[in-house]
Amino acid sequence: MSLHVEFVTKENVLVVRLEGELDHHETGKLRASWRDQLQQNNVDHVVVNLKKLNFMDSSGLGVMLGRYKEVQASGNEMIICSISPEVRRLFDLSGMFKIMRLVDSESYALELLGVASCEMR
Repeated sequence: MSLHVEFVTKENVLVVRLEGELDHHETGKLRASWRDQLQQNNVDHVVVNLKKLNFMDSSGLGVMLGRYKEVQASGNEMIICSISPEVRRLFDLSGMFKIMRLVDSESYALELLGVASCEMR
């Protein structure tokens, strides 16, 4: 299975929805497209929805950490939400949740970032 990426802008928030497998074969393309989305859209914050991501390796963690640092450097926030149990284990073992915020749902993450009304899938 490959990686499917969906980018949606909701007010000043970029929502990144990942589905499938994020491994070293997919990270280069994801890194570039994510960076393009941050530069092209007028967004401050990022919500990363990992509900449908069933595999991630250390290179995927590297992409997450890189984008987190970019967003933080601008004084903004990146929130992880709806994480699958398989991927959550990797985040837990790596200590990523010591720096990144995790919430249960995309709608709650958007609410925390000030996006009042939003249409969810």
